[in-house]
Amino acid sequence: METNQQSSTNTVASVSCNDSEERSTRIVDASTKDGTMDIYGKPAMKGKTGGWRSGMLLLVIEGLAALAFTGVEVNMVLFSKSVLRQSNADAANTFSTWMGTLNICTLFGAFLSDSYLGRFLTCVVFQVVLVIGLVLLSLSTQAFMLEPKGCGKIGELCNPQSRGEIALFYVSIYLLALGSGAMEPALATLGADQFDEEDSKENKSKTAFFSYYYVALNLGSLIAETVLVYVENLGKWVLAFWISTSSGLVALVLLLSGTCSYRHIKPSGNPISRFSQVLVASMRKIKLDGEGLYEARDKDEKESARRNISHTDDFKFLDQAAVLTPEDAIMLTRKGQTPNPWRLCTVTQVEEVKCVFRLLPIWLCTILASIVFVQVLSLFVEQGAAMNREISSFHIPPASMTAFDIISTSTFILCYEKVIVPLYIKLTRREPNPPSELQRIGIGMVISIIGMVVAGLVEQYRLRYADVRETSSLSIFWQVPQYVLVGVSEAFIYVAEWEFFASQIPDGLKSLGLGLSMSSSALGSYMSSIILSLVMKITSKHGKPGWVPPNLNDGHLDRYFFLSAALIALDLVLFVVCANRYKCIELEKRNGEKETEALP
Repeated sequence: METNQQSSTNTVASVSCNDSEERSTRIVDASTKDGTMDIYGKPAMKGKTGGWRSGMLLLVIEGLAALAFTGVEVNMVLFSKSVLRQSNADAANTFSTWMGTLNICTLFGAFLSDSYLGRFLTCVVFQVVLVIGLVLLSLSTQAFMLEPKGCGKIGELCNPQSRGEIALFYVSIYLLALGSGAMEPALATLGADQFDEEDSKENKSKTAFFSYYYVALNLGSLIAETVLVYVENLGKWVLAFWISTSSGLVALVLLLSGTCSYRHIKPSGNPISRFSQVLVASMRKIKLDGEGLYEARDKDEKESARRNISHTDDFKFLDQAAVLTPEDAIMLTRKGQTPNPWRLCTVTQVEEVKCVFRLLPIWLCTILASIVFVQVLSLFVEQGAAMNREISSFHIPPASMTAFDIISTSTFILCYEKVIVPLYIKLTRREPNPPSELQRIGIGMVISIIGMVVAGLVEQYRLRYADVRETSSLSIFWQVPQYVLVGVSEAFIYVAEWEFFASQIPDGLKSLGLGLSMSSSALGSYMSSIILSLVMKITSKHGKPGWVPPNLNDGHLDRYFFLSAALIALDLVLFVVCANRYKCIELEKRNGEKETEALP
């Protein structure tokens, strides 16, 4: 009898242990495997956090944030001319410099996101900065920028402002640049973090998220470039700016509403310090010999979210930082001793630096390609303002033509997998593989060259129908082809660039990778401003008005477009050379196996 009871007890205990193991297994299976955590610092549970529920919320937030910023951005050239009384060239330069600052701020936001604040807190802080900038802009415009009443329309100049008033205006728009630019890479990466890359289904969603993110950005911009731009062209700048402010505030509220449902990755520390350690350690050991390279296998909590990177043979001088000298080996064998990171670095830390070095040539080549997208919102708008914008009694705002750019970009992205890729495979007669990210960037650059040539031809045709005034009888709808071509090239270049940098940057630097990608637009904006200033300086000698004068009918904007096409063509040649030499990184999976972050 006692034997039966003991057997029964053992059976119950065995069942209890099995149930406990099953519950533990279910918990492990239900949590993410890519190192993401919930708001409380515990492993993120798939049913409660992340996925498309959080992803869709972040897409809506991006759309609203894009509407808020683009409501100011889209007509900044007209505002500079009508309210600040600037010339065409000065207005284009003001816009280019401002946009350059915006995109440079992406690096600043990405640095804080990866190093200290984390992606979510970075988004919150800089969305607040964006809202503050919008409030200041709205209040200053309402209080004293629009004098006399009714000014600010095309051809109706406002009274000159004082230095203090102009200074407050610039403070507000550069707060906008800081808020929008710094938040952008953190928000995009936070969205990608909502999908477990070691889950096959979620990993596909993670890849698709960047495309949908760009569509959300464009749809928010589309509303601004159709509705708000029309309001602004009527001179109702105050109403338009307060609408942008409201949109930014709603985006902030929605961002905070999803706090408990997001998946998070801990900040990984200062990358500048890690990079500096590699450079210093390699210089210290430049003439030393050792046996083998050092890689830490027992990673601490901060390092647990990052995978190791396999050793590569390029930039061999950096490998010295990971070389194990006899002194290093003795220190490692002592219990409790950790290596001095300024003398000995891990292979992964060295490879992080190599990854950035390898990306730099590609990044530099994308800078010049960005001058096209700056001109869409500056010189294209000025060209449209000098064309016939009337349909019956309705006047088309020249900046609203950018809607064709946005529609073509969004349509192309949504149709890419189902229509464009099968057509590409059929035309090229290759294996069923889509073009790689680098190939897509190259294709986009070719299309942008064609777009600039078309813009130059349209300008030549416009001049034939121009009178002594600035406007021409040629319809503004002649600009549609150039906007569509630039939109398609934008879809090719930007989405592929984001995917490429996100895949080729180490785990702890994902936001910085996207920030680096977005910052190419910054330097493209500055370069566009420099090129335009040089062109005006060279072509306006001996009493000539230059290529981009206040009255476009007196200049040769067509030649400037052709020059831009030639510069991008030269850049394309350099890009092809760099792309052919690029080597993909090889990461270790979290189970110890290796996987290559190769291009598709």
